[in-house]
Amino acid sequence: MSTTDFLKTDPFAAARAAAEYIAEETGVDSHDVALVLGSGWAEAADLIGETTATLSAEEVPGFHAPAVVGHVGTIRSVLTKEGKRALVLGARTHYYEGKGVRAVVHGIRTAAAAGCSTLVLTNGCGGLNENWAPGTPVLISDHINLTAASPLEGATFVDLTDLYSARIRGLAREVDATLEEGVYAQFPGPHYETPAEVQYAKRIGADLVGMSTALEAIAGRHAGMEVFGISLVTNLAAGISPQPLSHEEVLESGQAAGPRISKLLAEIIAKL
Repeated sequence: MSTTDFLKTDPFAAARAAAEYIAEETGVDSHDVALVLGSGWAEAADLIGETTATLSAEEVPGFHAPAVVGHVGTIRSVLTKEGKRALVLGARTHYYEGKGVRAVVHGIRTAAAAGCSTLVLTNGCGGLNENWAPGTPVLISDHINLTAASPLEGATFVDLTDLYSARIRGLAREVDATLEEGVYAQFPGPHYETPAEVQYAKRIGADLVGMSTALEAIAGRHAGMEVFGISLVTNLAAGISPQPLSHEEVLESGQAAGPRISKLLAEIIAKL
């Protein structure tokens, strides 16, 4: 059965099957916190504790190899220094890949089925605030979903009023009191936003723009997880910056900021 057909059967049964596979292959019956590490954040996995098992994402039911340069194709079980179990999802499926919303949030549902009660979402994004230079980490306080899609199906009503945990944002500020926060807007991608679209996003309340995170956060809340989001501004958004946008710039900014922001994230996770 193909991955697409597998997810079509029942996405929650698919998540349970993937979680059972992870438990068997890692030897860990239950995990506590799930991390989705986007552009620039991958080094955090090495700082939060000891990796006790690494799986190739392609081997785990319902997962795909990453389609984006800069993302790792593994799922890792990490024993944190505080004795918790972290499930590090390096293989993120983006909405623009065309595999469907179920595939986008399969990792989140799998993490919930694996026992995770906390979800940490990271990304590299465009910034709308000229004061946020490339390399600036920004806490996500809320989001605007501009994909015209939802991971929820049928009459499934979930309150998103306090989707992004104020408690964990408070813990983050205990680590770094200078951290600012903003509203993240997810566009469908894969093209970058036009200057007019960026101004539209700004006028409706966005501070950050990107192509991930919002759909995953919704699925996390639906699964009952406490959700924490943090973005890395890799570039000023179109029309804000005088320079043309490029994926190479995103990778370069992520690599430059990687050690600093990964240390920041590891210290936040230690407080969970």
